[in-house]
This record gives sequence, C-alpha cells and structure tokens, in this order.
Amino acid sequence: MIDDPLDFVAAAGREAIQASNAEAAIHTIMRRASELGDPDAHTRPGALDPGQKQFYVSGGFMITPDRDYLMLVGNTGFPAEQRRLMVPIDGGNPGWVVANRKSLVLPNTDEDRSFRQYLKTSRMGSALYAPMLWEGEILGLILVAAQARNTLSSADLAILDALAPLAAASWVAKGGPAWMASTYPPADAWRASSEGLK
Repeated sequence: MIDDPLDFVAAAGREAIQASNAEAAIHTIMRRASELGDPDAHTRPGALDPGQKQFYVSGGFMITPDRDYLMLVGNTGFPAEQRRLMVPIDGGNPGWVVANRKSLVLPNTDEDRSFRQYLKTSRMGSALYAPMLWEGEILGLILVAAQARNTLSSADLAILDALAPLAAASWVAKGGPAWMASTYPPADAWRASSEGLK
C-alpha cells in the first residue's frame, strides 16, 4: 500500500531522470510500480491457486516501428527469455489499451474473458494497464500484474496513470524512439500470438 501517492510518483520521476538511457528509465519507473497493490492480498482465501506464490511483473510495451507489435522494455519479473516479449498490437488487453487509449484495471483476471496470458511462467491474477501518450500519439503502455487475485485496484490504477506520462516523457527524452528504430527487430524477440499462451 502506498502511503503518499504524490511522493511516490515524484520519487519515480527523480529516479527516471537519472537513468542512463530510455530502457533504464522505464525499468526504474516500473520497478517502483511493482510496489503497488494490497500487500496482504495473497493471504486471502482464493487469491492463489495451490502451489502459487505472490510475485509481480511490470514493464513498458512500446509500439514497434512497423506497428505490428508491442515490444517489452524495461521489465521487472519477466523470465530472461521473454526480455523482448512481442505481443501483437491487437493482442488481448494490451491491444485494447492501445486501440482505445484508455487505462484498464483487472482486479481478478478470471472475471475478464478477454484476458490473455503472455507471461511464460504463469497466468497473473490481477493487472493494471495505462497508455503512454506523447503529443497526441500513443507510444505504447505500461503494465503491472500480480500473481494473487485482487491485489490491484482502481486506486492503484490512478497511481499508474500518474506514472504513465513520466514514462512517456522519459522514453522520449532519453532517446527511446531512436533506439527502437535502430534495434528493431531485436535478435532475441519472443513473439506471442494474439491469443496468448494456453
């Protein structure tokens, strides 16, 4: 639980401007974003399936130059082989956020029929998505997800919405678009289908 959201967002911004490059700036912001949510959610009945443990993933999903994919950058918690996870631009909830330029909160992903699993290791139980907008254009989105159902709420989404402009500004200021243009497609791309993993 974040005690002071304004201080939390300000601290994320201060750290991001010190980052050495665009991806490091996104990573800094998303590391902070992984502190969102109810810290006791995993202790409640039904929050986790047998054998599961609470963990978070977060990252930026940036629109690729050909506008075919959303490419993962600056992640925390994703498996190493998915460092460059590529989700089709119309895939699942990330695709919905890009198409509608709106944020989305899924306190319990079991209750959302459009949720698709893209994380290789597990289906996440709770998720937040916020679009990254810059001068009228959408650059991509930022995402936080937790294993335990009902970890993340609308109050957490409000904070992620405040972090999204910081992520967009940091991405642009640190040369993210030029870096993307020079490195796409990445050699270590991990391409998912629109339907996700089964």
